[in-house]
Amino acid sequence: MKHAPAPLSLTPLAWALLATLALIWGSSFLSNRAALEGAGVFTVVFLRVASGAVLIWAYVALRRLPVPRHPIYLGHFLIMGLLNNAIPFSLIVWGQKHIDSGLASILNASTAIFGALVAAVVFTDERLSARKATGIAVGFAGVVVAIGPDALKGFDLTSAGQLAVLGAALSYGFAGAYARFAIRGLRPEVAAAGMLTGGAIWTLPILLLTEGVPCFDYAPSVWIAMLWLGFGCSALAYLLYYRILAMAGAANLALVTLLIPPVAILAGWAVYGERLGWAEALGFAILALGLLILNRRPKTP
Repeated sequence: MKHAPAPLSLTPLAWALLATLALIWGSSFLSNRAALEGAGVFTVVFLRVASGAVLIWAYVALRRLPVPRHPIYLGHFLIMGLLNNAIPFSLIVWGQKHIDSGLASILNASTAIFGALVAAVVFTDERLSARKATGIAVGFAGVVVAIGPDALKGFDLTSAGQLAVLGAALSYGFAGAYARFAIRGLRPEVAAAGMLTGGAIWTLPILLLTEGVPCFDYAPSVWIAMLWLGFGCSALAYLLYYRILAMAGAANLALVTLLIPPVAILAGWAVYGERLGWAEALGFAILALGLLILNRRPKTP
C-alpha cells in the first residue's frame, strides 16, 4: 500500500525566510502610504511592477533560466499581470488613500478566503468540503467585523477604500486559479518576471492617460518607498516566496497571510501613529481563525 508523501515542515531556515517575507510584504502597506505623499496611484503601481520586472529578468538572465518562446505565454503573462498585479496593486494603493495601512492589510488577508472560494467554483477537485466552507464562512465574518458597524451608516470614500482592497483580494483569488494551468511547467522566477511585465504593460497607458508622464522630482522619502516597493516588495519577495514554497510547501507558506497584518499594523502605528480599533482587531482575530480552519491539514490514516 502506497503512503502519501510526508508534508514538508518548517525548518528554522524556512521560518526565518517566512518571517522575512512577512516583514517585506507587511512593509508594502507603509511604503504605499509614503509613496502616495508625492506620487499618484498609477505612478506608484507602474514603477513598482516595472522595476520589479527589470530586476527579476536580470536574475533570470544571470541564472540563464529557460524562457518560453511560444507566443501563448505572452497572453498568459498579460492576463496574470492584470489579475495578480495591475488590478490588485491599483486597488490597494487607491484604497490606502482612504483607509489606514493596518486595516488594508487585514482586509487583504482575505485573499486566501477568496482563493479557496474561486477554486471551489472553477475546479472539480477543489470541492467545498465542510471544513473549507466553515473556514470561508468564519473568514468572511471576520471581514464584516473588521469593516465595522459604521459601514452601515452610508457609503463614503472610506467604504469605497475598504471595497477596493477586498476587490484586490478577489482578483488575487482569480489569479491563483488562472495560474494553476497558465504558467504550469515554467520556472517560478520566469513566471514572476513575465506577469510583472504584463502588469507594467497594463498600467503604463492608464498612467499616461490619468496622471501624465511622471516628473520624478519626488522627495527622498517617496523615492525610497517606491524603490522598496519594486526591489523589496516585488523582486525580492517573489524570489523568497518561491524559495519557501519549495522548502516548506504551500500549506506552511500560507502562514505568511497571518503574519503580514501585524507587521503592517505596527509599522503604521510607529510611523504615522495609526491606531487599530477594537472592531479591526476582533475582525482580524476571527479572520485568522477562518484561515487556520481553511488551511488545517486533514488527518491521514
